[in-house]
Amino acid sequence: MKVFVTGATGFIGAAVVKELINAGHQVIGLARSEASAKAASASGAEVLMGSLEDLEILKQGALQADGVIHTAFIHDFTQYAKANETDKSAIQAIGEALKGTDKPFVVTAGILGLPKTDGFITEVNLNQHGPRSSEATALSLAAGGVYASVLRLPPSVHDKGDKGFVPFMIAQAIKNGVSAYPNEGNNHWPAVHRLDVAKLFRLAVEKPRKGALYNAIGETGIPLKNIAALIAEKLNLPLVSLNDENIAQHFEWMSAFINFDSPATSLQTQQELEWQPKEINLLHDMEEHYF
Repeated sequence: MKVFVTGATGFIGAAVVKELINAGHQVIGLARSEASAKAASASGAEVLMGSLEDLEILKQGALQADGVIHTAFIHDFTQYAKANETDKSAIQAIGEALKGTDKPFVVTAGILGLPKTDGFITEVNLNQHGPRSSEATALSLAAGGVYASVLRLPPSVHDKGDKGFVPFMIAQAIKNGVSAYPNEGNNHWPAVHRLDVAKLFRLAVEKPRKGALYNAIGETGIPLKNIAALIAEKLNLPLVSLNDENIAQHFEWMSAFINFDSPATSLQTQQELEWQPKEINLLHDMEEHYF
């Protein structure tokens, strides 16, 4: 099949494109710059120039393809509300183009802050008050007949080249001279390796199910203190606990996320899509590639 991938040269999107092509699919990759276009072309993808703000271009990509995987997001956490609105508009535009077809549309969402059942976020727990609206937008499209599904990512999708939450924690430790964690540090963050995620995106677009929720979870939950302790060890810095008054100063924009306790499982996802995470875990990956 031919798959339109937004964010085709991003940290996750590039791995998705490679996974799709290796599995025999064709890819149309959205590229917003000449550098991104060259990277997408080098990966074997057909290039469609445009950005998340170019709604007509997004519709064009969807119409040209047999399915869509939406991984793009404007990662400016200092303007998160604006980035979220751009994301929502992009999802709605793609969904509008797919109405009346059976083309699968896999939308990226986040796991942090979702409600729990018996202490864990499972596939049945809906995003009711989370900071990102992509899940609710996709489910609304599914209710209207679009073959939209949601793939939820944990706060750490890790691999060499990661530029997300964990690298920011490392950068803040270097900047402030201490490796910090919030309060007791016993809040848990799930994690998954980028290559495992790429395979899951492929399986989700190959086996479409309207309104499906998938948890891309490789590790159920790692205490924040354990992540901070490894950073302290590797950088030879003090390991410190911060109370609520000091969290914002140390973690800056990330303080809005650092206190979430979001252990999660992926049992239903693994069974439904015959997906099995097999890559190295977060702490091992950090030791090998993050310092």
